[in-house]
Formats: sequence, C-alpha cells, structure tokens
Amino acid sequence: MPKQPHIIIFNPDQWRGDVMGHLGNPAAVTPNLDRIVETDAVSFRQAFCQNPVCTPSRCSFMTGWYPHVRGHRTMFHMLQPDEPVLLKILKEAGYFVWWGGKNDLVPRQNGFADYCDVKYEAPRELRPNLHRADAWRGDPEGDNYYSFYAGKLSTAPQSPDLTGDGIAEESGGSGGDAVYYDNDWAMVDGAVEQIRNAPADQPLCIYLPLGYPHPPYGVEDPWYSQIDRDLLPARIPTPDWEKKPGLVAGIYERQGLQDWSEERFTELRATYYGMCARVDAQFGKVVAALKESGIYADTAIFFFSDHGDFTGDYGLVEKTQNTFEDCLTRVPLIVKPPADTAIQPGIREQLVELIDFSATAYEWAGIDPGYDHFGRSLAPLIAGSSDAHRDAVFCEGGRRFGEEQAKEKESPAYNNPSVLYWPRAEMQRSESGSHSKATMCRTVDYKYVRRLYETDELYDLRKDPGEVNNVIDEPSYAEALADLRERLLTWYQTTCDVVPYKTDLR
Repeated sequence: MPKQPHIIIFNPDQWRGDVMGHLGNPAAVTPNLDRIVETDAVSFRQAFCQNPVCTPSRCSFMTGWYPHVRGHRTMFHMLQPDEPVLLKILKEAGYFVWWGGKNDLVPRQNGFADYCDVKYEAPRELRPNLHRADAWRGDPEGDNYYSFYAGKLSTAPQSPDLTGDGIAEESGGSGGDAVYYDNDWAMVDGAVEQIRNAPADQPLCIYLPLGYPHPPYGVEDPWYSQIDRDLLPARIPTPDWEKKPGLVAGIYERQGLQDWSEERFTELRATYYGMCARVDAQFGKVVAALKESGIYADTAIFFFSDHGDFTGDYGLVEKTQNTFEDCLTRVPLIVKPPADTAIQPGIREQLVELIDFSATAYEWAGIDPGYDHFGRSLAPLIAGSSDAHRDAVFCEGGRRFGEEQAKEKESPAYNNPSVLYWPRAEMQRSESGSHSKATMCRTVDYKYVRRLYETDELYDLRKDPGEVNNVIDEPSYAEALADLRERLLTWYQTTCDVVPYKTDLR
C-alpha cells in the first residue's frame, strides 16, 4: 500500500460560497485561499451542502449519506455509535486524529474517544463568544436585537467587572498580533503546534471545525478595516413574500430589520467579509506550519464550509432550516491533493456536493470504508477532467406535521424570545406548515424545491440568479418542471436507504 497522506479538514462555519477573491468577488480578502488555488489546489465554484444548518450538514459530509438516509434532519440528532464517521474510520485505519473546534457531529454524552486521539481544549483563558458577550444587542424593542450585528471587536484590556466572565487581556497571541483571542484562535494555534509535533510513525488528520464566520457578525482589526465597502456586490432585494416559503417570511417579520438603511446592511456585510478574511489568515497559518514542518507536499487539504448565510440578502440574516437559496446552500470547497496525485490547479465549474469530500478522502487514504455511501471522488475533476460530475445537486430539511422530535425543543430559543435564534425557532415550532419538509433539486439552469405542505418553488437561474421570482405556475416552464420532478424521484429512490454489509442468521 502506498504511504497514506496526511489530511487537513479546515471547516469554517457558515461561509457563503461567493465570498472568495479568486471566484471574482472584488470585496473578498482571501489571499491565502486565492494563492493555493493558483498553485496547488482546485476550487469548486458550484459546490453545495446537503442541509443548510450545522448538524445535519456535518452528519452528511462525514458519512457520504444524505440527511434522509438515517433521519439526521435536526440539530439534536447526531451520528450514533453504529453509524460510520470518516474520523472514526481514519482512526481505525491508523491515523492520529486531532480534533480542535466545535462538535455538532456526535452525541456529546458519548464522548469523543472513538473519533479522535485528541479532542483539543483551549489551554488559556479566552475572549467571550459573542453569543455570551451580547451587550451589542441593545434594547429588546430595538431593531438590532435579532440582527446578529456586533461590528468591530476591541482587543483592548477588558475588566472582569464589565463582562462578568473574568476575561483577561489577550495581546501577542497567535503570532504576536493583538487579536480577539477566542476559541478559533486557540484551535488554530493548537493545530499548528500539533503539526509541528506530528507523530513520526502515523499519518496525521487535523479536523478544524471553526466557529467563524458564523454570526454574530463581529471581527477585530486588521480584518474589520480590510474590507472596501464600495466593492461589495449588490444585495438581493426583499422579495414578494407571497411567493416565498412561510419560514423565511415569518423570520423576516420577526427579525425586525425592515427599516435598516442600506448603509447599515453594508456595515453588517463588510463585517462578515472581515470574518472570512480572518479565517483566511488562520488558514494561512496552518499552511505555513505544514510547509515549515516539511509535510505540506504529502498532505491532502480540504477547505469547505457546512452551509452559507443570508448576510442581508432578502433583508434577512443568519440561516434557515428548510429553504435552499444559493447563499445558504452554495459553499466554498477547495481541495489540495497529496504529492504524486494528478492535478491541474484552478477553478472548476462542475456541480459537486459536500458528500464528495469523504469519498475523496477515502480514496486518497486507500481505505475501503466498508459501507455504501453516495459520495463521488473528486479526483478526476482535480486532475483536469472536463466531464460532468453530477447532473443535479440536492439539499433537504424540515419536518412532518406532528413530528415532535424534530421541532428542536432542546434549543434554548424554542420558547424564549430573549435568545438570538428565537425568530427561526419560533417559526419552526409552528404547525402552520412553514417548517414543511422540503427538498431542493438544482441543476445548472434551474432550481426546483418540493414542499410537503406549501407551494413548490421553481427558479430559472439563467434569468433570476437571486431566486426572487417563483415561476412554479408559469405554463412555459411545464416541461422543465416535469423533468426536475422526475429527477427528484429518481434521486429519492436511489438514495432512500443503505443495506448493511453484514448479514444476519435466519
């Protein structure tokens, strides 16, 4: 067997697929990602997640299964001990697996020993997460209470009396710069240290599920000030809510941003871009450590997000659980193969899915995972193939009427209006049909969404890339609609279950 490559899984949370400089966004400050795509990696412009919120998406890309295969459709239904997980399979195959960052993947009550050798914890005091340090929210009756907008973060010394968290000053951390030293910085520093001390006799897997650029939208300098506000692409306007799903219409009403000026949305969006720029800088630190340690060439690097973010589009912030706008479902996916693997660096236009990540990792590690999955290796595209990879991509979410276990009652926001996520959680618990089970089938030209209890959606992406005009009832699209419905049915029949390899006595 050839030597197994080291594997880096750099996994920021809630990064939209359009916020990267090399994909043509003039406001994005992503020099490290741009550089690696120019020389050593491939960036997939049309990469899509399989669910637009954290846990279901992670359960999907770590297994190669769509969320419906085993019912991973909520934030509180994680991968069980009898289910396959890429990290666990790598560990069993001899990898030293280091995990630094958030979970949203396996049940915390079961622990992490089966999935990694190290579940890293910050060794020092941290600046508070903006969910806790939420003085930026202001008056509950104001229009910033559910906006998630915090703005520029100070790195000045903080008094414990002001925060109630006992947070000490952090300066000089992570490379000598004064930064807002939160858990992300700690995880990146821990990963760099592990790379510098990689086991001599084992391949290394680093899993870095970071928090940024997940809102609240807040970032420190220099990244806050790096974004040229004048270069930001135009926002997608607020649509006619009668033609959009009930969940987003209800969230729009409850978030209360209707009177925000374009200038305020510009600052919110620029802050999000600054958060992405900070993650790019952290990615650069990891790449530099690989090179300094002499293992960069022998390392496969996967950079991707679990889903996207509204960031002001449609007058919304944050995300939803059962709507599939491109700003939520299209994600960055950048892959650098290990040495001696064929590659033509640059940008690819083929449709791909996040479940293709695990399939590619298995192939390069030389591992038969021992179960059926639906991912397809990206290796041919990375080598330069111009063939189509998928004719359609899929995303799904929502619940049935009466499906109490899928209402996410465990969320602090379920019945507490003081929690940031209340506008979404309050809509999800409703039995109005707004949390309808729904599935997206997206091709290059069209996006079709089937909804169990609400009107279906159809968008002509050639004429309406912002998905504002639902043409589901227009006769001129009848043939395209029939084709997409048939494609969706074929996909469901193909992926509705997996039969275990182990058989039983009878």
